[in-house]
Amino acid sequence: MTFLHQTKLLILFMILSVALQAPLALCADPDPLQDFCIADLAKTSTPINGFPCKPASNVTASDFIFNGLAVEGNTTSNQFGSKVTPGDVLAFPGLNTLGVSMNRVDLAPGGLNPPHHHPRATELDIVVKGEVLVGFISSGNVYFSSVLKEGQMFVIPKGMIHFQMNVGKEKGLVITTFNSQLPGAVVAPLALFAANPAVPNEVLTKTLQVDESVVKLIKSKFAASVGHVY
Repeated sequence: MTFLHQTKLLILFMILSVALQAPLALCADPDPLQDFCIADLAKTSTPINGFPCKPASNVTASDFIFNGLAVEGNTTSNQFGSKVTPGDVLAFPGLNTLGVSMNRVDLAPGGLNPPHHHPRATELDIVVKGEVLVGFISSGNVYFSSVLKEGQMFVIPKGMIHFQMNVGKEKGLVITTFNSQLPGAVVAPLALFAANPAVPNEVLTKTLQVDESVVKLIKSKFAASVGHVY
């Protein structure tokens, strides 16, 4: 085999290697190329994997501080008896490009953070106060759950439908952490019964195998005037 043939084979091998590895390379966000990138939320309304950076010359220590999770959420503002206080990049611009965020979940006795999922993140729940039932359902329809007490943690794999419910007699507090600056949340009952435009009744009646009167009753419980957990 000539040197030219060897070179061609080597180049072909390198191209195939890159092609085969490309899907793997696209499975995670790239590492940041700067120390920080404080989000300039005013510059765009349609972020694509992050926001533009605030000029470094304008960054101060306050850009790295967020006090939002220190305030107890109002659990009487909705029918679930819970309140989620987001600590994502929209609330805390200092998280931009860093791939992490946290929420505070306040739960009244018997309160529920209803079934929902985060399309862009794995979640780790840390119970700070109370006794909280945490559970998720796998894609195989297997239900995993546990009642957690202060200091215990529960991990919820990315994309799995899950919930938190206060089963104790006192207020509950859970801190949820994510490997995304903006994990997103699709809350099942709100998505089905409070979507805008509304999901057609015939879709819901067939999905839930109930009469239309039942669907209309449930939709009335999620009128726009009712406070949401998120």
